[in-house]
Amino acid sequence: METIDSQGRTAATQTDKLLFTPGPLTTSRTVKEAMLRDLGSRDEDFVATVRSIRNRLLAIAGVSQTSGYEAVLMQGSGTFAVESVLSSVIPTEGRLLALVNGAYGARIVAMAKRHRIPVTVIECPENEIPTVAQVVAALSADPALSHVVMVHSETTSGIFNPVAEIGKAVRDRGRSLIVDAMSSFGAVPLDLPTAGVDYLVTSANKCIEGVPGFGIIVARREPFLASEGSARTLSLDLHAQWRGLEGNGQFRFTPPTHALLAFKQALDELDAEGGPDGRAKRYRNNHATLVQGMRSLGFEPYVPEAHQGYIITTFPFPKNPRFTLEEFYQRLSNRGMVIYPGKLTQMNCFRMGNIGRLYPKDLQALVEGVRITLTEMGIQIPV
Repeated sequence: METIDSQGRTAATQTDKLLFTPGPLTTSRTVKEAMLRDLGSRDEDFVATVRSIRNRLLAIAGVSQTSGYEAVLMQGSGTFAVESVLSSVIPTEGRLLALVNGAYGARIVAMAKRHRIPVTVIECPENEIPTVAQVVAALSADPALSHVVMVHSETTSGIFNPVAEIGKAVRDRGRSLIVDAMSSFGAVPLDLPTAGVDYLVTSANKCIEGVPGFGIIVARREPFLASEGSARTLSLDLHAQWRGLEGNGQFRFTPPTHALLAFKQALDELDAEGGPDGRAKRYRNNHATLVQGMRSLGFEPYVPEAHQGYIITTFPFPKNPRFTLEEFYQRLSNRGMVIYPGKLTQMNCFRMGNIGRLYPKDLQALVEGVRITLTEMGIQIPV
């Protein structure tokens, strides 16, 4: 019988590289094993599983159907789910205000333009946050702006944006708020009703620690139902997807059955860890371990501490001509540690994720791997 360590890894699975990325990420053995089952998409067990998942997602969000919210699952990556919301809930006469301080906010703008949704952009540097004053000024200047969209944890840099503060201003002015909570949901507190969030979008393969295959939308029922008929696509029609799930429990098109079975197990493991609070505690410890260790090697996070999240951390390249990201990345990968290349437009950086089935000892090992790698590259480490 295989021995399982405290991280849910066996001797066999420990040969996998550790993914210090924002997702897909390192998963537990038991989440992987949950996929070793074939289940028909119309089977009553599968329909019951989907129903349970939707209810549990609402509970994690701190809401319920009784309190006026719905959980909708959409096949594809998290980006598919974001586009599903944008293309389904903004009416023809609607206008979008997008807050951008990273690649994922910029991607949302590209989606809106592709669907010919008029969009106004507030853009900030990638290590700064948008302000309530900026949003209030934009909404006051253009009463036609009907929806505001922002990213909670911007994976480009790891910055946490002030959703609660901005959301209150949006709600007070009668607009609808869409939040990309891709890499925050399940580990970063957010009170949806208080923050005025009408649509929250996330993915199976982030803080819940499932595998890729579907996105998740938690929607406030009143504006969601009021926007029916606005869908600009067939396969991403959020209302049609919800009607199918509510009607007979079926996805309209082939569902990711194995990913959903893995997600059910991942939800069980989230509960066993103490829910979002317990997971947040581990991720915070991971982040603190990483930052302390990287600082000892001469690295400083790109994002100011006041705005730095604990999901992913971005570090500028060392100022040494011997350093190249390609060699740094490959040497770490050869040691069984996969980091994330930077996506910043203003500075050369690399990113390190603190989420997934990782623990402080794994982050300590990563820091030691960085130390050895820098030494191999001939880069002097500060004493």
